[in-house]
Amino acid sequence: MNSKKYILMGIGNTLRGDDGIGSIIAQSFKDRDWLSMDCGVIPENFTSIIKKNKPVLVVLIDAVEMDLKSGEFRIISPDRISALHLTTHSMPLSFLISYLKEYAQELIFIGIQPKIIDYSNSVSSEVLKSSEKIIKILKDKNFKLLKKL
Repeated sequence: MNSKKYILMGIGNTLRGDDGIGSIIAQSFKDRDWLSMDCGVIPENFTSIIKKNKPVLVVLIDAVEMDLKSGEFRIISPDRISALHLTTHSMPLSFLISYLKEYAQELIFIGIQPKIIDYSNSVSSEVLKSSEKIIKILKDKNFKLLKKL
């Protein structure tokens, strides 16, 4: 595997509707500059890849309850992640991010407001539309289009 400057880590449970959007984005995102990883519910299992590549940028994407309209997405700063008590489904996300920051020059966490988080294989249309926008932003590396929470 060639060393990649940009790494996408999609987080989520595809059996819980919109909660799987991070994984879905990672599965569908293809770009020669990026390594895209579907991390499911245990992204900590993928940290060795970050350590090996020492990327310029790591982007993590997950569904996050932010009290926004369904499908809206935001960059969530590390201090807000701690305040929101976000987890990777098995550990606090703040721990994972602290570890990844040792190996990545920059880290961006994108939260997408879910509509459906019940047991379901379907993702809401609002969240799917947002995933298309996020993929375009990542491919274009036009991160200034991302709003902050």
